[in-house]
Amino acid sequence: MHLAYPAVLAALLFCVGLYGVLARRNAILVLMSVELMLNAVNLNLVAFDVWLRDTLHTGQALTLFTIAIAAAEIGIGLAIVLMVYRNRGTSDIDKLRDTAETADPTDPADPTDPAGDQADGPADGPAQKAEAAA
Repeated sequence: MHLAYPAVLAALLFCVGLYGVLARRNAILVLMSVELMLNAVNLNLVAFDVWLRDTLHTGQALTLFTIAIAAAEIGIGLAIVLMVYRNRGTSDIDKLRDTAETADPTDPADPTDPAGDQADGPADGPAQKAEAAA
């Protein structure tokens, strides 16, 4: 068996998976793309194991470990995506940036409070503008 055929197929699978990870916005499709990348690695491991005629079948053993890790990754990843979807109503990756905790803008102990900087300057409320105009 020529090594070029499975190596080229694995490279194509990996490239498709990489494109899916970089271009997709849906978390489920990103997880599927990661699985494609892991399957490309598995294909390379088995192909090189056959090509090298390893008596211990190390490539196939590593492939089994990779499949187990991929199953655990998908299980945890889907659980996280389902919880985010229940809480946020979307699985869009760009909208998940809102899940980061931000400082409370009314916290007086926060040194980056923008309201504290304006306390010394003139007020910009409608009543103060009406007073300034009169």
